[in-house]
Amino acid sequence: MRTPDNTNNPLGLMATLASWHGDSLTVHDSTQWPHNVRTSLATIFKVPESGIRVLAPFVGGGFGAGLRVWSHVILTVLAAREVKRPVKLVLTRPEMFTSVGHRPNSVQRIRIGATRDGDLVAIEHHGISSVAMEDDDYEPVSFGSATAYACPNVLTRDRQAWLNIPCPGSMRAPAEGQGNFALESAIDDVAHAVGMDPLEFRLRNYAEEHPLLGLPWSSKALRECYIEGAERFGWSRRTPEPGSMKDGRWLVGYGLAGVSYPFYQVPCQARASVRWDGSAYVRSAATDIGTGTYTVMTQLAAEMLGLGIGKVRFDLGDSDMPYAPQAGGSGLTGALANAVHTACRRLVQEFLHVVAEDPDSPLRGAVLDDVTVTDGRIHRVGDVALGESYVEILARHGLEELSADGRSTPPRSDELGMATAGAFGPKFVEVRVDPDLGLLRVARVVSAIDGGRILNEKTAASQIIGGTVGGISQAMFEETATDRGTGRIANATFGDYLMPVNADVPDMEVLFVGGPDRATAVGTKGVGEVGLVGLAAAIGNAVHHATGRRIRSLPITLDQLML
Repeated sequence: MRTPDNTNNPLGLMATLASWHGDSLTVHDSTQWPHNVRTSLATIFKVPESGIRVLAPFVGGGFGAGLRVWSHVILTVLAAREVKRPVKLVLTRPEMFTSVGHRPNSVQRIRIGATRDGDLVAIEHHGISSVAMEDDDYEPVSFGSATAYACPNVLTRDRQAWLNIPCPGSMRAPAEGQGNFALESAIDDVAHAVGMDPLEFRLRNYAEEHPLLGLPWSSKALRECYIEGAERFGWSRRTPEPGSMKDGRWLVGYGLAGVSYPFYQVPCQARASVRWDGSAYVRSAATDIGTGTYTVMTQLAAEMLGLGIGKVRFDLGDSDMPYAPQAGGSGLTGALANAVHTACRRLVQEFLHVVAEDPDSPLRGAVLDDVTVTDGRIHRVGDVALGESYVEILARHGLEELSADGRSTPPRSDELGMATAGAFGPKFVEVRVDPDLGLLRVARVVSAIDGGRILNEKTAASQIIGGTVGGISQAMFEETATDRGTGRIANATFGDYLMPVNADVPDMEVLFVGGPDRATAVGTKGVGEVGLVGLAAAIGNAVHHATGRRIRSLPITLDQLML
């Protein structure tokens, strides 16, 4: 199985603006991680981190390209220091193909053994991917195969080929995007070989516990995702034989891919304040790359503080704010939400400390478990009258505002007695294939997603839809072509690098299945990348069902489908 180089192509070009003021530095950057930029620049230019401020309140996409401090950022800061004036640098589109990373190609070999009854007995998955000579980017494409199914014998191994190429980097769903294509294509081949429906085969080999740890998952609604997704898609209409479904001259194929996306969270901090007028201000040095971080954190803070949405302001994208990790790995919402949750709880606790000995307060002596918050008021549980507003407490005690900090730390499986779970999300796809011309059209996609607690269904569904388009693009369009003679990228423009347009995007439906994850207080799981994973395999499986032809390299092109 082969997957090609793909290039991160956010619509907004990567840009940096740097300005020195003595030994102090202000940088505006298209970054997905302001604190990383600050730390890196402090090390390179030998100045204190406290003298550097990195601002990224709005980032026009990134898909992983903004996770590193690339050379153009360093050169911009250096130029600004030399000319003693602000300097702005914007990459051109061709430079985006060589300067800010790419999804590395892969060659994968996978062997699967199963009984005639459809029980998996062995999976062996080897992957090799490219990396630049001077780089250490590592994408274990076989990683997901170790925990995807209940199989007693699993061997995975990944190697890297060191080449004279531009540095690879993370691109939406790194490693999983490539590895799932090989695994789920092979799973379909085995199901076909034993004469079993692909959905039935996956359910038969469902991993009820974490296959390596032997622990129950903190949450896993993958089985329900399969069942509800199949019902919504109409999987029961699928006839088993390849080439047996037609619509006029078009061959029709139904394809499925299972998806188990890994858990990822890192430490995060946030600060929450309530001001004299009853408004709240919550902040953290995170970024919003179109995922809806501004929106969902405002909602969460409003819920925790008992305020209307209009009374809460959430800010991000400033390295002077409390530390936040990168917007990547589908981990920011979980890490940041738990930090905001803790900060808001501690802020309510601070108000209780203020009135702890106040004889005029109906909250005197109350502890956090005794109270709840509604409409800007803290009151005792079960009695709205026994309470007072934030405004009243601040005014009576002569305070302009109260603030509290919160931090989150990643949950650990050994401490929880549960295996921390990422998102799950099988994909169901219908394709049409013209047998004479080799034309391939994706007609429908149904994604059934277990993302834990969904803080905002509209923004979460938008992430799955965007990931779905990215998955279609990976399956049918994207390939960064390198000229073997010169080493140059041969298609480094939007005119030559193929991506789907509106006419290529089918009807898409997103279902959210399952409930809050038990590993954290907020119960969220990231959904930024699970939407992409599985589309390439599901489309390939649907093509096999339509034509009987197994596609083993991406992208799927006309010459592979002409019968």
